[in-house]
Amino acid sequence: MTLLTVSRSAADRRPRTARLAALGAALLLTAGLSSTAGASPTRSHLPDPAAAARSVESDAEATTVLAVSIDGLNPNALTRLGRAGTPNLHRIMDEGASTLNARTEVELTVTLPNHTGMVTGRRITARTGGHGVIWNDDRKRPATVQAASGRPVESVFTVVNRAGGRPALFASKTKFLLWKRSWPLALKDTVIEERNGVLVTELIADLAQERSFRMLHLSLPDVAGHKHGFMGPRYLAAVRRVDRLVGRVLRAVDRSPALSQGLALLVTADHGGKGARHSVATSVANYRIPFLVRGPGVPAGSDLYELNPTYADPGRRQPSYAAARQPVRNGMLANLSLDLLGLPPVPGSEHDAGQDLEVTPPVAP
Repeated sequence: MTLLTVSRSAADRRPRTARLAALGAALLLTAGLSSTAGASPTRSHLPDPAAAARSVESDAEATTVLAVSIDGLNPNALTRLGRAGTPNLHRIMDEGASTLNARTEVELTVTLPNHTGMVTGRRITARTGGHGVIWNDDRKRPATVQAASGRPVESVFTVVNRAGGRPALFASKTKFLLWKRSWPLALKDTVIEERNGVLVTELIADLAQERSFRMLHLSLPDVAGHKHGFMGPRYLAAVRRVDRLVGRVLRAVDRSPALSQGLALLVTADHGGKGARHSVATSVANYRIPFLVRGPGVPAGSDLYELNPTYADPGRRQPSYAAARQPVRNGMLANLSLDLLGLPPVPGSEHDAGQDLEVTPPVAP
């Protein structure tokens, strides 16, 4: 059964737990996964993952998507630490398509507004069609994203659920309970646990279930940045630790041939950061983030901007939403995930609403 686990303090080793719901049986788009709910993944390894990816047709669809947001991950940390310090995140870049020069939402560079953009595909400002979530705490009013926006707002979770799937959320901050209040039918399976290692253990256990979409939120870099300064030694140590957690997930995927062949992995961040804070939305250190994609048909070692000439590498700028050629943004996570699953975009969304962000080369005529 799926638990909603809320750990109020990272130091509290006895989080309060409430049982929510039993997992469903067969879900959408998981034909290649284990046919028995709760069964352990087969423990075997694929040959060279890059070669395997190249052997898949370029229009192949994923059977399941795992979207990972690493809270407060400044892409300069990956450059600074290199492959030796962050081998698992570099492995994803080596085996897929990526950029270390993606962008946040324009309006704010803080956690909850940007994450809500990731799952709705919307900008932030409500009066121009955004989701309206401008706060970054556990407040209960407005109670839902819809109340903040003043209009109906759907998400990647509702689209997957409506198509017959049962999405899941694994988050390390209690503020994400906003999403469960906003989309309660779609987010029946939610785990909130501030201890990132425990959260990853929960996620890995869930990989045995037949499920088409999961989202994992990891907070270690952001927590360290706020306590000790972004891009400082303790922050970089936290990035190393979160890389090891990503490595645990990759090893779990490697043990299952079905997941190795059918899982698409997306990794991005809600903001960067440098020094004491990350809230100045006009600072490049705050709005520059990574965006990594690995999965069926994604060419190994490719650059997202080279794959997408209609999108523009912004250099050090933060283009407005009116710019003719947009950068890759974290808000594209929802519709790219749905595109990889062969599902339509989130209704009313803006970021990648045409699902034209390409992560596979075009099929040769």
